[in-house]
Amino acid sequence: MPTPPFILELRSRIGHAPLWLMGANALILRGRDVLLVRRADTGEWAPVSGIVDPAEHPSVTVVREAMEEAGVVIEVERLLWTVVTDVITYANGDVTQYLDHGFRCRWVSGEARVGDEESSDVAWFPVDALPTPRQTRLDAMVRVALEDPRDVVFEL
Repeated sequence: MPTPPFILELRSRIGHAPLWLMGANALILRGRDVLLVRRADTGEWAPVSGIVDPAEHPSVTVVREAMEEAGVVIEVERLLWTVVTDVITYANGDVTQYLDHGFRCRWVSGEARVGDEESSDVAWFPVDALPTPRQTRLDAMVRVALEDPRDVVFEL
């Protein structure tokens, strides 16, 4: 589902005005491989991610998104980061900014597959051979997931 219904409802009232939202990213590891999805909108490879639904914990969001986007069951190991993204202006004029949560996750089961229209491909990649084109922050995200810092990171 590209745009959650609660955002469509908000947009019907506020138009393109800036929205402050929460996002969640899953760095899903299986040994030394990371699961990535190719975003249908930009063509970039990125971690499984999504917008946190109202009253949903971000760790629940990544578990839900992993199943929806990639058809895999994951276990959240820990929170890695919480950062504020730059302001994003979408092609339709909508403006958003995210409080983004990053989680290190472990693959549990399931054959990775494209699960919805948000992705055009899904695949496992060695952490030292990430594909291109890729999201600008992807290298930093993978590095943080592998380093598994004791403290939560506030900048990527």
